[in-house]
Amino acid sequence: MSLVTTLPATGTYRVTGEGHRPSLYAVSELANASVAAVGLAMADLIEALGLTPHAPEVTVDQRLASLWFGYSFRPEGWEMPSLWDPIAGDYPCADGWIRLHTNLPHHRAAALSVLGCAEARDAVAAAVLNWQGDALETAVVGAGGVAAAMRGRSDWLDHLQGAAVAQEPLIDWIKPRRVVLRDRPKACLSRPLQGMRVLDLTRVLAGPVSTRTLAGFGADVLRIDPPDWDEPGVLQDVSLGKRMASLNLRTTSGRDRLRELMSEADVLVHGYRPGALDALGLDLATRDAIAPNRVEVTLNAYGWTGPWADRRGFDSLVQMSSGIAEAGWRWAQAEKPTPLPVQALDHATGYMMAAAVLSGLATAARGESVGVARLSLARMAEELTGLPKTLPGPEITGATGEDYASHEDSGWGPALRLRPPLSLHGCQMCWSLPSNPSGRHPAQWPEAHF
Repeated sequence: MSLVTTLPATGTYRVTGEGHRPSLYAVSELANASVAAVGLAMADLIEALGLTPHAPEVTVDQRLASLWFGYSFRPEGWEMPSLWDPIAGDYPCADGWIRLHTNLPHHRAAALSVLGCAEARDAVAAAVLNWQGDALETAVVGAGGVAAAMRGRSDWLDHLQGAAVAQEPLIDWIKPRRVVLRDRPKACLSRPLQGMRVLDLTRVLAGPVSTRTLAGFGADVLRIDPPDWDEPGVLQDVSLGKRMASLNLRTTSGRDRLRELMSEADVLVHGYRPGALDALGLDLATRDAIAPNRVEVTLNAYGWTGPWADRRGFDSLVQMSSGIAEAGWRWAQAEKPTPLPVQALDHATGYMMAAAVLSGLATAARGESVGVARLSLARMAEELTGLPKTLPGPEITGATGEDYASHEDSGWGPALRLRPPLSLHGCQMCWSLPSNPSGRHPAQWPEAHF
């Protein structure tokens, strides 16, 4: 099996369960395929490491895969915080619709500075009506915020960025080099990533999904956030199985500690925009020097070529830009933009990032060169829009009691977690740590593995 670059073909894995997410697009088909990509890459790694003579069979539970594309965490006896800031959302503008993403304080401040209005939804709505969508999008982005005017599919494909992304591979491997894997004597068929050190420099949502997936197979995932970081309503879902640490990378000591952690990591997963690591003194040449034997996977929002390659973005914004929300609006005959029922671009990209990590490890184990894998939400949008809908059965709109596994003592309170959507013969996903807030753990690797 060579380095993974595409979704796997149906028939290369076993499917159980039934149902599909209601959507114009093949959301559940994408869930099956992206989760299966992890399983097939893991099966290949297990074989490459000699943990079993033959790659084990891969099984995806279709219902659970669709549910994990939503939310895997359910609190017991307490309420979850809102996923969205009060200002965030879709607004009619002078010539259509625009989405403002204001969950982070500096993004909210950027949007309000451009609009010149009070921090209230009614005031924002009134101000947005005075703007053309493209002009407001450009102004908010120029002020350091994030926004996306609603475009149709044909408009996006004619756009310079849409045309550029359409030419990119789903997973782009660049700068190949030889990687020598560290010996991990505790790795076994049931926990094939036992002792694997994964440095997680990602935020909402695709990157954290990838590292949560790796933790489910035994990897030691250490996530680094800024001091006092929070993602209300998100960390409960994606911090499962991870050590959650903080470093101030604006300080010399914080940057030095990050370099030390990176030098000891087997895998680096990050979601920094192009040039951001360079600004921390960690350009690709430096990463190669201090961590020559790492497998590295990264993502961005709008692709790696074209005029928007450096643009900040999130799943909901890419859906607006790429025509998905506009097509959903027409399909549903709704009064406003209609996105996918779940943040499928994030989740699918996250699973494909995990598959890329595993594929890189397997390739290195066979003595072949491995590059840095690059993915994007916008390229996943192209994948989804071209994926045929084939799944019959009932609509999946939410989880029921039998979809959940055992109790979880999370860092916020008692909860339930969905049963894993993926299994391999002799290898079942499970997590040794519950979900926790940022900063709960020290910025160091588990000593037992040195």
